[in-house]
Amino acid sequence: MSGNNEAEKAVYKVLINAPIDKVWSELVKTDEVLPFFFGAVCRTEQGLTVGQPMAMETPNGKYRSVVGKVLEFTPPHRYSHTLKFTNFGDAPCTIVYDLKEVEGGVEFTLTTLGAIPGSKTAKSMAQGGKFIVETFKSVVETGKPSFGTRMMLGMMGMMGPFTPKVCLTENWTFDNISKL
Repeated sequence: MSGNNEAEKAVYKVLINAPIDKVWSELVKTDEVLPFFFGAVCRTEQGLTVGQPMAMETPNGKYRSVVGKVLEFTPPHRYSHTLKFTNFGDAPCTIVYDLKEVEGGVEFTLTTLGAIPGSKTAKSMAQGGKFIVETFKSVVETGKPSFGTRMMLGMMGMMGPFTPKVCLTENWTFDNISKL
């Protein structure tokens, strides 16, 4: 595992003991809870297609925490999208997921580009990057996140009523996301 502190470019890597097709299919799932993305569900209108909007939302569909547009989709090696946290006024940054077959499995790399150092987005990505790659590894290899992660996700679920109104899905329609 490697990772960088808050920066305009941050890289997080982990070796996943699984075939590349399994890693890819887990990464690009839509319409189901993704523990490695903090229990969010990836929603799209037309699939993960270049140029199309995507959103990470609560399982009940009430709130969207992250929105963006697909920039690249090259199975099973690269998926990239813009990322904007709906509760921050920061400009979108870019997220790149790279999968590379290596001895022992797949090297999974999460790269964050263009987050302004010191911004709320950069701080959140610096905190979340390690969680994402570690939880992703656990989900792919074992079928579930660690016990500690499951407990944390349960606590996060109970915080739903305290989510800022700016994150309501009605404020982040796919039409609005397309204009970012």
